[in-house]
Amino acid sequence: MRDAVTPRAVLVMFGVLLLQLGFALSYMGAFHSPKPHRVPVVVAAPRSAAVPAVARLNALPGEPVHATAVADRAEATRKLLQRRTDAAVIVDPRGTTDTVLVASAGGPSAADAATKVFQVAGQAQHRQVVVRDIRPPAKGDSRGLSSFYLVLSWTIGGYLASSALSMAAGSARPTLRRVLVRLAAMIPYAFVSGIGGAVIVGPVLDCLPGAFWGLVGIGTLTVFAAGAVGVALQSLAGTIGLGLTILIFTVLGNPSSGGVYPAALLPPFWRAIGQALPPGAGTTVVRNTVYFDGHNTTGPLWVLAAWAFGGIAVAVASAALRSRRQAGAEPGTAPAAATA
Repeated sequence: MRDAVTPRAVLVMFGVLLLQLGFALSYMGAFHSPKPHRVPVVVAAPRSAAVPAVARLNALPGEPVHATAVADRAEATRKLLQRRTDAAVIVDPRGTTDTVLVASAGGPSAADAATKVFQVAGQAQHRQVVVRDIRPPAKGDSRGLSSFYLVLSWTIGGYLASSALSMAAGSARPTLRRVLVRLAAMIPYAFVSGIGGAVIVGPVLDCLPGAFWGLVGIGTLTVFAAGAVGVALQSLAGTIGLGLTILIFTVLGNPSSGGVYPAALLPPFWRAIGQALPPGAGTTVVRNTVYFDGHNTTGPLWVLAAWAFGGIAVAVASAALRSRRQAGAEPGTAPAAATA
């Protein structure tokens, strides 16, 4: 029994159990009951009609949408394609039919939720609603989930590659030199991963056509960020560091990313953390690069860069500190230090 199940193995199994339960709690907590909350929408109408329409929408129970007024249809369309709103309603004060504009390539769930709110509000005013999707997903990306799954593959590949480097040799003693080599090794791996992902979603499956080299760059940054964080946490905590990496990227990052349900449909906790983690930032950057000409990508790119830089800094600092401690503990160094 002792040979087959060591105390260390028991601790590892307990850690796996915690991750398993956390996985179930996180995904089901995020997805079990999606409800719209302050989905950003705009209302285009003459001022006399826009002001009461905005007031009615913002007064709906539960605040499903957050409406603001814009001057005309052109401005509403521009905001929608720049990813500054999830839907727009064009009110015709001379008739009884209004037009709802959506861009479902940015996330069909948010567009559907906003459309339903407009339809309910229109029925209360005895008005009809016609929906126009001005930027649908590509034919091979019918539900708009390809961006999420692409980023999911990149992040998992990044931290598993860093784990493989850690386990290959010297995992018990991640010296500064080894950490630097592992971080350097992540660069070509990340670049090849970026190319591979872009080839699969582009020429192979045609689910995210166009922006090939843009996707390569995003993939390289995403994979390297995941790998750098993996190197850092495993340098700090060994096997536990791998568990922490899975917690950040898979248990917390994936359900909050906005890939399946956008932030406006998630509970408050997941809504708050989603775009601060690499899966959420990466999914946003991919969608907005492929479908919306790169609008609203600066913030998410900075998030990915921050995780990459933070991983490098923590990995190098922890390895350097450990090397100093080990040098100070070697025989003959203590007297010299005392003399100094």
